[in-house]
Amino acid sequence: MEGADRIALGLAALGRPAYINLGRDGALPAVRDVASMRAATFTVLDDAYAAGIRRVDVARSYGRSEEFLAGWLDERGHTDVDVSSKWGYAYVGGWRLDAEVHEVKEHSAARFAAQWAETLALLGDRVRLYQVHSLTVDSPLFTDEPLIEALAELSANGVAVGFSTSGPAQADAIERAFGLEVAGRPVFSAVQSTWNPLEPSAGTALAAAHAAGNRVLVKETLANGRLAVEAPRAVLDIAEAHGTGPDAVAVAAVLANDWVDTAVIGPASSPQLAANLRATTLSLSTDEEAVLAGLAEDPGEYWRHRSSLGWH
Repeated sequence: MEGADRIALGLAALGRPAYINLGRDGALPAVRDVASMRAATFTVLDDAYAAGIRRVDVARSYGRSEEFLAGWLDERGHTDVDVSSKWGYAYVGGWRLDAEVHEVKEHSAARFAAQWAETLALLGDRVRLYQVHSLTVDSPLFTDEPLIEALAELSANGVAVGFSTSGPAQADAIERAFGLEVAGRPVFSAVQSTWNPLEPSAGTALAAAHAAGNRVLVKETLANGRLAVEAPRAVLDIAEAHGTGPDAVAVAAVLANDWVDTAVIGPASSPQLAANLRATTLSLSTDEEAVLAGLAEDPGEYWRHRSSLGWH
């Protein structure tokens, strides 16, 4: 499929039974046991591969996402899939929908070493990019010299090292992280940040990162499903004009930025995947882009709303 080279399939919605994304309830298996979720993941991976997608994004905290992906790669024999994963959060939900806590964050040298070993055991040299999960300006990583040196060593050994960001101060975290160096060499060469029509505040920092030669991935392209399930009237109008769905409009808005190397989508089913991928053939007009730009929320309010979303 044309344009699929700029799309990555994220497994946050498929690797564990509960997540904060809207629109999962009718898409996932009726019974979310491990076998059913594995089968659902394999089906979406198969369809994504058939559509030309060769990038998959997982994380240690996405339940069994790494395990599912490794099993799929082994079973299908694909050798041309570019895998990115993340460390920093640990999944502690016990495969329960009603878990009091689903994931716990820790940015430490010990957590990095343990989780990199776990990722390596499952995915081996298929991992092309390993990212700090949800780096914020107050992360202890910035002053943890052993951790910074360990990340630089991984980079020197041929695995690209990046970071993802969250929160209203994403731009500050991006700028600070790309300033980290060991022996005169940057520690990070990639960033994965939230950017969508409701929360575009990191755009300038991401454009600068891209211009400096870093890889830019955009996550939460649908604002955790809000732009598909609760789309503003303006998004619905644009979708109707193009004969498509609001999710395709949201993803197309991300792809319209030339500084975006990869847009990460997180469908919970093959129909959602197909709907998302219509973005690759959708060209927004200048006027439509301007309308979407007018939907931006205050970053603090956007992230407060995101924090209120329940795991289900």
